[in-house]
Amino acid sequence: MAIARQVITSLQRDGTDMLGTKGVAVKIVDESIVSGSLLTVESNHFCVLKSRGAVLNVYETGQYALTTPDKPLLGSIAQGFFGGSSPWVFEVIYINRSKLLIRSQGVATSAEMAEMAYQVDYYIHIDTKEAALDLITHLPFNGNFIDTQEVADYAGPAIEQAINQIVQVTKMENINEHINEIRESVKTHLSDFLRTFGIMLNDLKVLIVPKDERMRELISLQAIGLSPIEAVRYYLALRMAEKGLVSAPNAAAGLPFQIGAPATGIYPVGHEAGLSGNS
Repeated sequence: MAIARQVITSLQRDGTDMLGTKGVAVKIVDESIVSGSLLTVESNHFCVLKSRGAVLNVYETGQYALTTPDKPLLGSIAQGFFGGSSPWVFEVIYINRSKLLIRSQGVATSAEMAEMAYQVDYYIHIDTKEAALDLITHLPFNGNFIDTQEVADYAGPAIEQAINQIVQVTKMENINEHINEIRESVKTHLSDFLRTFGIMLNDLKVLIVPKDERMRELISLQAIGLSPIEAVRYYLALRMAEKGLVSAPNAAAGLPFQIGAPATGIYPVGHEAGLSGNS
């Protein structure tokens, strides 16, 4: 924990931030935090001070001298009476107020029950002290840390529901025509869901593609103007060309492949030729 000379800070000894670009909140619990300890809050953080489960204060940028619930009891006296530790265990929770990038991925099914893989990238941030309190009230800590992956896990079902409402009634080849409608649906559902946790949603991007790689290639071929059967032939030709087969152009053109000159008649072979000669 980054506590030295009774200064509580989110900066580590090497100068890096505990929260970084993936941390949403971090909790510091230390019995040596007493009256007179200095609490430092960086410009991109909020800080919540708790004791015995109760919120004592929420701080913005600056440095603050802490005071125990029993104000006359100074830090030096507490250390003398209680062997260097305070009878009040403080929790200092730093909350990241910077914009953080989160990615959610999953699978939806089209009207034909074809699997479609989706990827949603979005930015979040904590905007106010009240929002910081909502975060630590409604989103539980996994140990002493809440990261963006935990937010993505919580938001995943809301995103999946918003996407499936449209994708499940849309044919696979028409899904991209509804991408703006899907994006707005995801944005509305996700904003409402995250607001409960005090999290504000910013920019959002949605990408939906067929989960099967072969299906993606076939759709790409149709997108350049090929008919479904032509797309299948060209896909087959491309796979044959990767294997070095000389018949690949014939597959693309839908023509048979012949070796040597075309046949001009019927010639008996094997025992049939012998039988013919004996007769």
